Amino acid sequence: MHITAIIPARYASTRFPGKPLVDILGKAMIQRVYEQTSKASLVDRVVVATDDERIVAAVEAFGGDVCMTSSTHETGTDRLAEVAAQLSSDLIVNVQGDEPLIDPAMIDLAVSPLIDDAQLDMGTLMVPIQTVEEYLNPNVVKVVTDVKGDALYFSRSPLPCYRDYCDDVTERFDQIRSFKHVGLYVYRRAFLLAYPHLEVTPLESAEKLEQLRALEHGYRIRVVETPLQSQGVDTPDDLDRVCEVLTMRNGHC
Repeated sequence: MHITAIIPARYASTRFPGKPLVDILGKAMIQRVYEQTSKASLVDRVVVATDDERIVAAVEAFGGDVCMTSSTHETGTDRLAEVAAQLSSDLIVNVQGDEPLIDPAMIDLAVSPLIDDAQLDMGTLMVPIQTVEEYLNPNVVKVVTDVKGDALYFSRSPLPCYRDYCDDVTERFDQIRSFKHVGLYVYRRAFLLAYPHLEVTPLESAEKLEQLRALEHGYRIRVVETPLQSQGVDTPDDLDRVCEVLTMRNGHC
């Protein structure tokens, strides 16, 4: 089985333009994501997928593998599918381009179920929610699974909703068990190629969550629980936190 990790990278981010090329202690963010992804033991190849020549040049400069894609893609999944169509890999891993601290073990955890079960179409991760603020935050995507670990639903709303605690969720949060979805995906290649052609679904449109399209069309998504967490970069403040973590790890700035 051959497994390729693809890192979608756009230069024209609305909230943080040029984000993939921002410097993080001497290396561009896309290089740090690439290097961390390359450490995953189950990944055979890492490719950056971009529509910007500046990102192409940066990846080539550090010796990385990069593929130029169309600039008309509406989603990162569409960009992934364009690259996957040129590959013969069995599994495709989608690693977000703004996760410079991604733990390689997280990638291996998400990949393993699709190696073991040929009937699985897609895999991802979840981590326990630690605070009531996260539980109530619509920007934190929650997920619930069945007893086998397959996703039942993803939502921006508090999930599950503990009926008996609705009036005092803050006071009784220690009795709530909820999980945050981690936006790292593994796809069987055939499914990924079909995915952009699936009709957009009502729940996907309501929640603005692409993964609901797969569920609504009847595909299985295995969700693996992990205590491991990463630190995404959506804002300059997030970048400062990543630099602090790396400085502590390295013992210098």
